This record gives sequence, structure tokens and C-alpha cells, in this order.
Amino acid sequence: MTLRLEGLNYPGFSDPQIVLSSKVNPLEGLNHDAAVQFNVVRDKTSSSSPSSSQPLCLPEQYNGLGYQNLISMVFNLIRFRDEWMRVGKAGKRGSKTDGFIEPLHLVLIEEPEAHLHAQVQQVFIKKAYRVLRNHTNLGEKKQFNTQMFVSTHSSHIAHEIDFTCLRYFRKTPAVCGSDVPCATVVNLTTIFGRDTDTSKFATRYLKTTHCDLFFADAAILVEGPAERMLIPHFIRYKFPELDRSYISLLEIGGSHAHRLKPLLESLGVLTLVVTDLDSIGENTSGKVFPEKGQNYRTGNYTLKEWAPCKTQLDDVLNATKEDKVTSDGRVRVTYQCALPVTYKVGTVETAIPYTFEDALVLSNLDFFKNKPGSNGLIKKMVDAVVKPTLGEACSDMFNALKDGKKAEMALNLLYTTEPSELQPPEYINEGLEWLKDKLGLINRDLIDQNAVDGGKA
Repeated sequence: MTLRLEGLNYPGFSDPQIVLSSKVNPLEGLNHDAAVQFNVVRDKTSSSSPSSSQPLCLPEQYNGLGYQNLISMVFNLIRFRDEWMRVGKAGKRGSKTDGFIEPLHLVLIEEPEAHLHAQVQQVFIKKAYRVLRNHTNLGEKKQFNTQMFVSTHSSHIAHEIDFTCLRYFRKTPAVCGSDVPCATVVNLTTIFGRDTDTSKFATRYLKTTHCDLFFADAAILVEGPAERMLIPHFIRYKFPELDRSYISLLEIGGSHAHRLKPLLESLGVLTLVVTDLDSIGENTSGKVFPEKGQNYRTGNYTLKEWAPCKTQLDDVLNATKEDKVTSDGRVRVTYQCALPVTYKVGTVETAIPYTFEDALVLSNLDFFKNKPGSNGLIKKMVDAVVKPTLGEACSDMFNALKDGKKAEMALNLLYTTEPSELQPPEYINEGLEWLKDKLGLINRDLIDQNAVDGGKA
């Protein structure tokens, strides 16, 4: 029994070893119950047996609740398997003529993450099925089959499960007085098709991130590390309603965000995609400073294939708020657009940022103009915004961003600046406002369908 627990990485280096001993009670001496104890002085010559010297054991209530729960669940799985296979007392209880063993064994586990550390959750879910199949008649043999169902709210458990094994319960609000809220089950097996490049990408990507997307109220897909580090602060200080919600923030570039479209549509998760213009030349794929009337294009696949589904840069910049929302009203794409800037006192000019960093600078001009002791990309931005004209400032920032370390800029800002002092760029502010309004509506148990269909923007 203890050897099987060691296969789940328990006990660890500093954990007491499990010892099973008779529980002696003078009044009930014939019961011979087994008591779980923890040997805290282990024999160095043997990791699977108690010390040959006088052991120092602690009662089970002296160990952490998490490990008690792990041990209890493993023992139950072993008991379920042995009863199925008619091992020990289970075999003796049956009649001698009853040799039939059911060909299918169904095991249902409800929220095993209760009182388990995150690491233990992952180890348990990886090993639980092996415990159920650890018998001479099972293993890789096909005669008897074991099927294990696990219900969970843990992203750590979801992370360790094969993507195609997941079933997602999608909430569906009531849309009229006689209706009731319910849930539909989404089978993730064939969302992307079988063995497609998109399926492989989505699976590999989710395996490199936490799978909290499956438990989120809403998702925000961002372009790069700077947005990932600063947007949570914008939410915390500017959008308290969103700060109270469970929002999954995923960093994925504009050239790949649209690959998650089938998954997000199937899950029905409210999604804000924060991406960049990625302006390119008329006949080349090289980056160009964004300007209207130059027949420039966008190289961003999200803008071309998801929303607003336009390729020409002028069309992308002129897209309405409705154009930036998908037909089902659950996904909005937001990106840099023409921005009114007061570069000189009393004069309002228009600028088109190229990416998040220069949009942040243009939205906080006074802050960057008066930021001493800067270095790296921040210094280049500070030097740019003191140029005589707005055009020169934007051009210098564009050139600085070509090879600038954007993540380093965000880290330096967090180190030297109180995030509440920064104003979010207007396009991010618009996107977060949309998310706040939609999240307040869509989480109701009873919603007005006309409000959902008509309130896309």
C-alpha cells in the first residue's frame, strides 16, 4: 500500500513515512482496526519500510489535511479496484459460483482538488488512473476497461488532462420569463478538427499556460509582455467592476490569436482581443509608420480574419465599434486608432500609434516629458516627446520600437512608477469599457435577448 502511494510522489524528501499498525483498544480488542501513522525517523537503508530501531510515529491528524485527503482518495481508488477484481475480502464475500467480473468499471471523482496543494493536484490526476489499472488482469490488457470521470474547478487538474478528454459546461442564461438558466456540455474533442495544425497549436499553447480559461468569466488576449504586465494594473485602478471578476489574461500575438477562435466560440467565453495595427507597405511585408491615404495594409491576421475582417489600413482605421465585435456579440477586437493629442499647449493634433508602447506614451505625454533618470527604451521615448513637432516625436518612437526591448520598458515602469499614475491608451480603455458592460449583462440568470443582440458595441 505504501509503495503505491510513493508512486504519487508521497512521501517526499521531508515528509514522514506512512506506517500501518493495529489499533488496540482494550474494550474493542477484537475489532483490530488499522490506524494510519507517520514515521518521522525513517531507516536510511530502506525507503519502503519503517526503521528497525524504535520508530517515532505521529497520529494521522498531525499531518496536513492535504496529504490526509490524498492518502484517503488513493486508498479509496485501491479499494474500488480490488472490489471490482474480487481481491481479498471482496472475493471472499461473493459466492463460489459467482465468478463473473463486470467488463466496465466506472469511477466518478468529485472535485479532488479540495484541500490539495497545486502540485499534489497535478500528481494525483496523472497517477489516479494508473492506480485503478494496477492489477495483473488490467494494465494494458483489453479484457476489462476502466473509465474515470472527474469533475473539477481546478485549472491545475485541467492542465494535466489530455485536451480531447475535457468536457466543458457552458452556462446559458434564460432569455424569457418562462425559461430557466441551464448549461450545455461542450465536447472539446473535435473543436479544431482532428490532427490539424490549429488543433496542435491550441493544445500546445494551452499546455504552456494555466488552463484557467476554462473557469474564467471573461478572457483578454494581449499582444505582448508589456500589455500582459500593465493591463492588470489598469483594471485594478480604473475598472473595479472587472477587478472583481475572474478574468483570464493570455499573451498571444496578433498573428496567432485568431487560432483560438474555434475554442472561444465553443466555450462562449466573453473575450477582448488587444492587438496591434501591424501596418505594412502596399506591396511589401515590411513595417511602415501608420498613415492614412498611403494604400498601406495590415499584416495582423486577427484584424484580417476575425474582426473587423479588413485588410487595407484605411479601412481598419475607419472601422466602427460595431465592426470590431463578432456577430455573436461575445468577442471584441481593439487596436490603435487615430488619437487626438495636445502636443503643444492650445493645439490639438492627431497621431496614429504603431503599438502599445507609443500609444501609452502619447496617452501620458506630461508624465514622460517630466521623467528624469530614464534608461533603455523609456529614455528613447522621453527623448522623442521633447522634439519640436508631434510628427518628429512619433517618427522617433516608431524607429525606437523596431528593436527596443518592450518587456524591459514595462518592467522599468513598474519599478519606477506607481501604476495608478498611468492612463491606459484610449483603445484599451474602450475595450475594457465594452468588457465591463457586457460582463455585467451576460452573467445574469435572466437577460433580454434584444439587449444582447443589439448591444454588441
